[in-house]
Parts: sequence; C-alpha cells; structure tokens
Amino acid sequence: MRYRIRHITEYRYANRVSHCYNLAHMIPRSTRRQTCINSRIDVSPTVAQGTRRTDYFGNSAYHFEIQKPHRELVITSSCEVETGSQIGDANLDIGRTCGEARKQMARARSEDVILAREYQLESSMIRADDQLRDFAKDLFSDERPLLTAVSDLTQRIFEEFTYSPAATTIATPIAEVMASRKGVCQDFAHLQIGCLRAMGFAAKYVSGYLETLPPPGQEKMVGADATHAWLSVYSPGEGWFEFDPTNNTMAGEQHIITAWGRDFYDVTPLRGVIFGGGSDPAMTVSVDVTRI
Repeated sequence: MRYRIRHITEYRYANRVSHCYNLAHMIPRSTRRQTCINSRIDVSPTVAQGTRRTDYFGNSAYHFEIQKPHRELVITSSCEVETGSQIGDANLDIGRTCGEARKQMARARSEDVILAREYQLESSMIRADDQLRDFAKDLFSDERPLLTAVSDLTQRIFEEFTYSPAATTIATPIAEVMASRKGVCQDFAHLQIGCLRAMGFAAKYVSGYLETLPPPGQEKMVGADATHAWLSVYSPGEGWFEFDPTNNTMAGEQHIITAWGRDFYDVTPLRGVIFGGGSDPAMTVSVDVTRI
C-alpha cells in the first residue's frame, strides 16, 4: 500500500513568543515492512536554523530554532510512504515458546539479543511491577508460543479497557489506567509494554499513523485521521513483531511507523522550549492519510 500523509500542528499563543527551540519526530522511518519515499517539513515562521539527524533509536529527528517574534507556530509534515504486511503475521503458533524466549533473552550473546535487552528495562513512563505481571502472567506459561501469548494479551486489553480520550492525559501513570480501565492508544501501548517487560520480554513503543476509513457511503473527512501508537515485541532469533491493543490486531499495511523508542517520551511528535507566549497555548492537529 502507498500513502500520502499530511500532518499539521498549529500553536496560537496569548502573548508573543520571542524565540523557540523544537524537536519533531514527524518523518516516517524506513523498516523491513515500510519505505519512506520522500518527506519534508515546513515551518512558519521561517526557521533560523533547522537540522535533520538520525537519533539514538534510528528515528529521523528534525531540530529547528525560530528567532523571529511570533504568536502563531505552524508545522506541516508531508511525506509518501509505501507499507507492507509483517513477516509471519499469520503464524503465531509457530516459533519460540515463552520459556525459550526468556532463556534466550537471559543467556544469548548475539548482537540482536544484546541490543533488544535495552527494551526489557524500565523507562521514564513505564515502570514494570507486580500488578502488571499478575495481569498477564497466566497467558505466558513456558510451553505457549510467545506470539500467541502476546496476541491473547492484546485481546485482553482490548476487551477489558475502554477507549476514552477524556480519561487520561499524556502524563497519566499506568497505575491510574489500570485502576480506571480507561485510556487511549498511548496508554494501552504503555500498559502492554509494561506487562511484557515485567515478565522478562523486550518490547518497544511505536508511534505513527493509522489510516481510518469512513462508513460505507460516506466521504472521508479532511483531517479526520490521527496519530496512533502500538508496540513491538522481540522474539529471539525471529525478530520484532508489532501488535495494536487499541484495535486488537497485529499492525498491518494501514499502520504507518514514524518512530520507536522505550516509551512515548522518546518519540513525542513535537516538543520544545519557548520564551514568552503566556500560559495555555491553543493547539490544533490535523492529519490526513490518503491512499495513492
């Protein structure tokens, strides 16, 4: 599948901003199932300095500085991406068992396993604890195929938690999500990653876009698409596999990867520092994912 993506973020400030420094993760990365064909980021007001680089996790990061006083900031990311299905997404019952995966993660000395171990560790937004382990451990007995168990955990989160944008913020701890049983895609990805790490598996946070289709007979609304989040789990000797607990599915052609890291904080679409501006700036986000 080939897509054209347009992601517009707009800030309006109560007072003048004298200058600002920003970091954007809005350029899709190329992976084994996805190729970023072209991309560009336009900023208004004009940037004084702008630099693209590859960050620690291999994502495309864009740093920019604005020195001109302004009361409005608009960042527009445009790109074309070609996506495909995951390798092995129909063979969940074949491959490493949970017991084998745990042993390999603890003992193997291959480069892939060593690099994956970083994603077993706690991160700033994900603290693995007994509550998360207890929520999932009955699905991960040693003899079960790892990917089957991960798929079952994906379904459990989908069935037991309610999607509710009003229930959480970007800073809501996993413990509160567990207590309320409500959240959004970011929360559900963090929750599943925390469960997997608590049991000794490696899992990373994936940020990107999900193509949404209108109901039959209706036209797709401009700007109706949105950023999305899911996760990827590592099976030693087999690689990384993406799961989407918000939709109870493995990630497919409609899941477009922008960046991945330990949690949301590593791949925030846009963050930075401003001087001035007053409090509570108004922000609007519009995303269009169009099939070509």
